[in-house]
Amino acid sequence: MEAECKISVLLSVYNPGNRQHFLQAVQSIVNQTFRDWEMILYDDGSEESYIAGIREAAAADSRIRYFRGEENMGLAQTMNICSGLAGGKYLARMDADDISKPDRLQQMYDFLENHPEYGWVGCNAELIGEDGIWGSRMMPEAPERKDFLHYSPYIHPSVLFRREALTVNGGYRPMRRGEDYELFMRLHAAGVRGYNLQEFLFQYREDADTYRHRKYRYQIEEVRIRKEGFARLGILNIRTWPCVLKPLTVGLIPYRRLHVNKPRVMKETQLERLTENKA
Repeated sequence: MEAECKISVLLSVYNPGNRQHFLQAVQSIVNQTFRDWEMILYDDGSEESYIAGIREAAAADSRIRYFRGEENMGLAQTMNICSGLAGGKYLARMDADDISKPDRLQQMYDFLENHPEYGWVGCNAELIGEDGIWGSRMMPEAPERKDFLHYSPYIHPSVLFRREALTVNGGYRPMRRGEDYELFMRLHAAGVRGYNLQEFLFQYREDADTYRHRKYRYQIEEVRIRKEGFARLGILNIRTWPCVLKPLTVGLIPYRRLHVNKPRVMKETQLERLTENKA
């Protein structure tokens, strides 16, 4: 079947806590220099008080297709639903509070068109909070197995997938957290490779409130994801077990101790927890 458009942007939203951030996220796609896109905007069972605001965002552009689920299922399952609804040759991720730079889609589209050996492409990101840009995240250019030991080497909401790389390999596994880490390790183990453009094409929203919201949850689930993923990649051994168990210790470090008085370019070890999806 011929693709209906070049890129489908998959955005799932649930009870957007900051209406302005949500509208900015949607508008950042509307403002893309690349024009042949659609957005699958999926309301993942938001409460009644949020529906009008989500519909307002959906009305921002005729290329936005709005869908609503009656119950909250989480990002992994809604991404599979959105993939099935999408008509694009490529599938772009987007979160409801992040910002895509105007040339994000164009640069990623051009890269995948010219590099058929890669199944997806991500990029570097600026970290933003209430006071603007407070840090940055440099991702490995062509991640290898070892790059999965400390954190996912891709910023999930920044990624543009080839449709077949995502759908033919089973899509997302049903889980409430860590679906991106699990997916990228599984794809890599299957021989599909990704790449990170060394450009800052994305702004990833991360502040103290969102960090605390998830900080002490899901550590055990992430340990399981790491154990199974490392085994699949062939890197599970006595030397890598500390990396498997790391979520149990990182979650005990106070937020302020991790981030106070840090330079703009953060060390990788200080940002390992920031790659989890925020949806």
